[in-house]
Amino acid sequence: MIKKSIITALVVACASTFVFGRSAWTYLKTAGSEIRHSVKSQIPIEFEVKHAEQLVADLVPEIQQAMHVIAEQQVEVETLERAVESRQNQLTSQKAAILALRESLQDGETQYVVAGKSYTQQQVEKDLTNRFRRFQLAEETLEREQAILTTRRAALSANEEHLATLISTKQDLEAQLAQLDARMRSIKAAEAISDSTLLDDSRLSKAKSLIAELNKQLDIKERLIETELPVAGSIPVEAELNTESEISLQIDEYFAEDLAKQAL
Repeated sequence: MIKKSIITALVVACASTFVFGRSAWTYLKTAGSEIRHSVKSQIPIEFEVKHAEQLVADLVPEIQQAMHVIAEQQVEVETLERAVESRQNQLTSQKAAILALRESLQDGETQYVVAGKSYTQQQVEKDLTNRFRRFQLAEETLEREQAILTTRRAALSANEEHLATLISTKQDLEAQLAQLDARMRSIKAAEAISDSTLLDDSRLSKAKSLIAELNKQLDIKERLIETELPVAGSIPVEAELNTESEISLQIDEYFAEDLAKQAL
């Protein structure tokens, strides 16, 4: 099946190249664009609205993921802040101890009693050297932790801003979708009213035409009845007048000679 599709595509491409020459690709691209535009124009607006709603709904997992990342970063930042604060307190204590030992060495004594225990000058100097080295290492560690804390805070701030933008954008899009849905419903209601009005006008026109035709037929029937039948309740004088007219004519014809003599 794939092989046939490839062969068909090659045949179409070759035929297009033969007919249109170097402009074949342009024609094919234009035809594809027209087809896409035609297909898209046939998609109902309701479907497009549903598609937009789905795109907005797809923002929810991204928002949830951003919230999860932010929660993790907040915990990490808080833990690092506590570690930095603890190290700062330790450095303060170490510094105080170093300065105290350094001040003791200034006295130039050979023996030093600390917490009820005696130490020689060399022991105190060695301890002071070790303390100072540890202090310097702790200070470097603190600087690195503070740099990491600054970076973590910046990342957390950026993610929080990104999350706020996502939520705000989603809310704006939902408001726009609600407005779009309201406009679509309003248009559909107006179209329904328009269609109903047109349908009612058509039925009304048909009803008027039918009533007019029925009135015409009734007028014709009434006219026929008036010409063919005597009006009910009237005196039939027409019958007597016709009879008298016929008898008089018959008598005049029969006694024509006598009537002529009488006239003389």
